[in-house]
Amino acid sequence: MANSVLVRLKPTNLWSVSQTAMRGFAAHVDSYQKGLVLGVYGEEGKDFQLTKATERFNETCNGKLTNHLKNFGASFKKGKVRILYDISDSFGTVALVNVGKAGQSYDEAEERDEGREAVRVASAAGCKSLQDVGVVEVHVESFGDSEAAAEGATLGLWQFQAYKNEKNRKVAPAVKFYEKEDSDQWEKGLIKAEAQNFARMLMDTPGNLMTPTIFSQVVKENLTSEKIKLSIHDQKWAEEKKMGAFLSVTRGSNEPPAFLEISYSGGSSNDKPVVLVGKGVTFDSGGISIKPSASMDEMRADMGGAACVVSTVLAASKLQLPINLTVLTPLCENMPSGHATKPGDIVTAMNGKTIQVDNTDAEGRLILADALCYAASFQPRLTLDIATLTGAMMVAIGGAATGVFTNSSSVWEELRAAGTVTGDRVWRFPLWKHYTSKMTEFPAVDVNNLGKGKGGGACTAAAFLKEFKPDGDWVHMDMAGVMGPLDDSPYLEKGMSGRPTRTLIQFITQLSQKK
Repeated sequence: MANSVLVRLKPTNLWSVSQTAMRGFAAHVDSYQKGLVLGVYGEEGKDFQLTKATERFNETCNGKLTNHLKNFGASFKKGKVRILYDISDSFGTVALVNVGKAGQSYDEAEERDEGREAVRVASAAGCKSLQDVGVVEVHVESFGDSEAAAEGATLGLWQFQAYKNEKNRKVAPAVKFYEKEDSDQWEKGLIKAEAQNFARMLMDTPGNLMTPTIFSQVVKENLTSEKIKLSIHDQKWAEEKKMGAFLSVTRGSNEPPAFLEISYSGGSSNDKPVVLVGKGVTFDSGGISIKPSASMDEMRADMGGAACVVSTVLAASKLQLPINLTVLTPLCENMPSGHATKPGDIVTAMNGKTIQVDNTDAEGRLILADALCYAASFQPRLTLDIATLTGAMMVAIGGAATGVFTNSSSVWEELRAAGTVTGDRVWRFPLWKHYTSKMTEFPAVDVNNLGKGKGGGACTAAAFLKEFKPDGDWVHMDMAGVMGPLDDSPYLEKGMSGRPTRTLIQFITQLSQKK
């Protein structure tokens, strides 16, 4: 039959038909590379409920989507994805995700907005599924919360592959917003998630390729806003400032230290800045008190505090937050050598207090001590330091939350509220005099970096830092438990997490709305 048709056609028509067929085939292939992530709400024993975007899409494809839904059954549970083909001319591949129960909101027991968290999980799951089948352009619906959807998509598709052979890398599809409403919130979600991904990149880069010098340059190249000023201070500057605690850590390494100072002027000139201090040990061997070799490679991320605060100021500038920020990151390596600080050595911090270094692996508190002393020169509205400080924090609460110590209950409530919004939670620990006495009651020195007794390591570390903080409201965040590498997050690939960057951004956003 086909041959008889071809015989009756002129050659020019043959060419026209073949070209039309080729274009149709190409369009058919291209449509499979363009995917759409949609959601449904579903609970066991109940009928599926479509999101608003899914309802509209179902109408455009004459109910094909709901026809497929009837066949999914009980196996289509919360967080699960079903891939559908050929139900739309615009999108050859559709990922349908079960978001779970409709109408979820803040859960007091879980201390987070479970609805927003479900959206992040669903968005990430749908995007990853389309990535796995070769889709190169993914459009994502809002699931009722476009900011959370953008976060889930952007975080879920990112993984550290910078030093993998290019042909073996997993290609991340381009992500676009499917809807027209709430595009501003979508953009906010993108900025927050991209900031966290920037922190992930900094943290996962190995120590030989992310030295204090390289870290400073990478940050300088990425923080290009007119409202941002950046200074990279050297060892001589630290010596002039009499930062004996910071310099004692740097002595064992051949890599020169750096002290990064960043200011963001988003508020009025009369507004006092919020000062963010981030621990920046780009590799931590433990020094003379050397760590066990197992998993020591993870100490490439011991500059996670620095990564989080520079990523926070990056996001603040893109969001144009009306607030003034100062970011301080003391950067160095902690290495053993003939020049390294020895257990039992005594050093003097910038504020004149003497410190006996009984454990060189408790180095983070030493570099933060001088950074906190320097923070006082800015007369801060609030000082917040963050660090991968103690293994004791991991023991206490694992990877579920970042530990928080603060002298202000009102500031704590703001930070706790930020964690409920982002799903990246925080948990408060005590700053009792009981812990201070363990760090300060010594006959020969003002402070000891190890302290007396056993247990409560995260609390005694916070008590140490309290001796050097500026006057006024102060927060210490111990992020050691959430550093990574993790493999249990529903929307982060295994690797360093960049947490709690989004919580810091949300916290700063809330502060920017208050005087």
